[in-house]
Amino acid sequence: MQTSTVVADEIRTCFNFEMTSEPVVVPTALARNQAARRRRVLDAAMSLAADGGFEAVQMRDVAAAAGVALGTVYRYFDSKERLLLEANAEEVEALGLRLLEHPPVGERAADRVVEVMGRACRALQRRPEATASMVRAMGSAPPTEADVVVRITQAINGIITGAIHSGDPTPHDLAVARVLSQVWFSSLIGWVGGVDPPERVLTDLESATRLLVAD
Repeated sequence: MQTSTVVADEIRTCFNFEMTSEPVVVPTALARNQAARRRRVLDAAMSLAADGGFEAVQMRDVAAAAGVALGTVYRYFDSKERLLLEANAEEVEALGLRLLEHPPVGERAADRVVEVMGRACRALQRRPEATASMVRAMGSAPPTEADVVVRITQAINGIITGAIHSGDPTPHDLAVARVLSQVWFSSLIGWVGGVDPPERVLTDLESATRLLVAD
């Protein structure tokens, strides 16, 4: 992504503290256009997945729905699995940002974790076919996609540990988050595979949370 860098002059406050600003990265018009095209591709993929599931996400159809050339789609995403994984990562990260704006309000840590997981589950249940597509992409991701799988996992861990308490997570917090994220993924597989009803996902998560999260 091309950027131009603007560095502000040194600033002195009225309290006579010296403060030097960090470089401010200002996206160029080209970078903004590229980001907009990438966003259209992601949105088109999720729309196709919501309507027809994993098989409906064909790169040529994504390009047509996004209004870009097929080569543009492959410039950003080398496979539809990568495309769906990137969409998954952005959805989880967006949830994390929404939770910063509207944090859980429970007095007990377990209640707060259940609340944020409930919000996530309800969002997934509103688009079951898209959710199934993302779960399938996550479950079949080859080692070459490990970076985006790690990104998704870290975002989920951040949501869970942030609900446990503010500040840096402890090793125990991270261990709890890892187990809960595995429970979540396993329960999602059961739901999208037709084994369990959608309500079972949150039921499993709440049971695991009550066992693992101390108040």
